[in-house]
Amino acid sequence: QAQMTESGGGSVQAGGSLRLSCVVSGYSRGDYCMGWFRQAPGKEREGVAAIRAASNGPFYANSVAGRFTIAHDKVKNIAYLQMNRLKPEETAMYYCAARFCGGLILRAEGYTNWGQGTQVTVSS
Repeated sequence: QAQMTESGGGSVQAGGSLRLSCVVSGYSRGDYCMGWFRQAPGKEREGVAAIRAASNGPFYANSVAGRFTIAHDKVKNIAYLQMNRLKPEETAMYYCAARFCGGLILRAEGYTNWGQGTQVTVSS
């Protein structure tokens, strides 16, 4: 199964931007999806964005649509999450995950491989 390593987290002021990266390796051939999730202490994990590798078709949570962009570089085998106009309430641990495509890909349930997470802190 796939292995993922996230990077790019950090601290920014409200309205700032960050670009997260997820190096993907060890996955088998076939149609797979990659997603970005976030979880703040005491809150449920929520889907942020996901992409189908075969078609590059993206999906976004309503709360981030228009501000975040997910992309997949097939040559470098890296998934990116560009986050713009960040809000303090979006402070959380951000995780990269992978699964074979199917079902609701913005739901954490169904993803079989997870990265260790990268912390994003947005100051007001």
